[in-house]
Amino acid sequence: MEKPAPHAQEHRWSKRLILWAAVLTLANVLADVVIGSPMMVLPQLLEHFDTDQAAWLNASAMLAGAIWSPLLAKSSDIFGKRRMLIGTLLLACAGALVCLVAPNVWIFLVGRFLQGAAFAAVFLTVALARQICTPGVAMALVGLVTSGSSVVGIIEPFLMQPVIDVFGYRSVFIVAALLAAVAALCVRSFIPESPIRTTGRIDVSGALLLGGGLGAVLAYTSLGSDFGWLSGGMIALLAAGAAALAGWASLALRVDEPIIDIRALSRPILLTLLALVLAAGSFRSMLQLTGIIAQVPADLGLGYGLGDGEAVAVLLATPNLGIVIGGTCAGWIAGRFGPALPLLGGIALGIVATFAMLAGVSALPLAIACGALLGMAAGAIGASGYNLATSLEAPERQGTIAGLVSVVLALGSVVFNIAGGEVLKATLIPDTFADGAPVSTATGVYVYVAMAGALFVLAAVPAIMLARNRSAAPIAPGAPQRPGSRTVGR
Repeated sequence: MEKPAPHAQEHRWSKRLILWAAVLTLANVLADVVIGSPMMVLPQLLEHFDTDQAAWLNASAMLAGAIWSPLLAKSSDIFGKRRMLIGTLLLACAGALVCLVAPNVWIFLVGRFLQGAAFAAVFLTVALARQICTPGVAMALVGLVTSGSSVVGIIEPFLMQPVIDVFGYRSVFIVAALLAAVAALCVRSFIPESPIRTTGRIDVSGALLLGGGLGAVLAYTSLGSDFGWLSGGMIALLAAGAAALAGWASLALRVDEPIIDIRALSRPILLTLLALVLAAGSFRSMLQLTGIIAQVPADLGLGYGLGDGEAVAVLLATPNLGIVIGGTCAGWIAGRFGPALPLLGGIALGIVATFAMLAGVSALPLAIACGALLGMAAGAIGASGYNLATSLEAPERQGTIAGLVSVVLALGSVVFNIAGGEVLKATLIPDTFADGAPVSTATGVYVYVAMAGALFVLAAVPAIMLARNRSAAPIAPGAPQRPGSRTVGR
């Protein structure tokens, strides 16, 4: 039986709300574990399955997440956010079990496809929080939930590595399955169902076209550098993705209930998505660069390099801590002044931190400070993006728009990470290596940083327009709904 939300939404912080925050954060932790933990055992996976397809093993869950997202987002608006969140967690649990017993790489990839559903946990928890709390409290909760899981990024290697050393690569999937099962049980036991849903049907054809198209395009951008950007298979993959997306757009303009109604995307929502795709690309590419130059010793004389034993661990941990601080503060500010202001503040912080890294690439203390600021920017941008987009949409469509935000954040991260990687690849120094990996010239690193800074500056343009337009205010709980929507459980 569904557990409906109470008639009165949670309007202040209480023991119950703290419990909700903990449970929803636990669900979000699963997404990080599913995407990140298998990379800790990638060499063992390649050896076990006797394959050299590291790129596919690395990208499979994220690509699956892009395919799952449109269908799960729309379903959450019709069937309820809590119900779909539980289903998502159970799918991820089943996927982990398939990976655990997979006899070959193809069955393993099926398991990773199922695990990819965990990607939806992030936007489902956001949409659920927006409907079981009043707007001010919900925005603070969204900030906490979207950023709190980053704490796991700090401690996960220290917790998982001893387990992996003792029990092997399968322990990663045992932990993922247990975590998914516990999270599903906690959501079922403690979280109320979203009170607002819409009627209608799911455009399955549109969901398959959109999800498949996004997956194909992301696969091309993720795997093109490994298999060749102009190779026959990659070109066919890109063409198939473009054709699927074109087919989806055509279908969305013709059917009454598309998976995403592109005709209803208002100018503020489009500006929000534009700011997010640029900002996400910038901060993710900078986090990637930080991880690369952290392994380059300064004594190589390249004009950059931060490799310095234990200090490197601090450098890699500070962005995760910054994400928690930035997301939590942005949610609190959004609940009082609206989400457009912390979105702009996060982007401004990102601009400062990124251009400061022009000097920080060769100065460890400055790099650590910049990493913390970039993390704060990332947390603020992510939380504010979800809050702003959902506040601009009617309650019965908040699941769909939150899913769209997740896809846009992933798209920006992948595309600009790849672009930055190509800059470094084009400036490689022959026969020079750091920790076994080829290194680039200082010019390549500076161009990379300047590119990321330019993306942040471009993201500031739509963010300023949104901040100046005070109409980007939260939709009140009693806001008019589209015909065909209904309230459940009130």
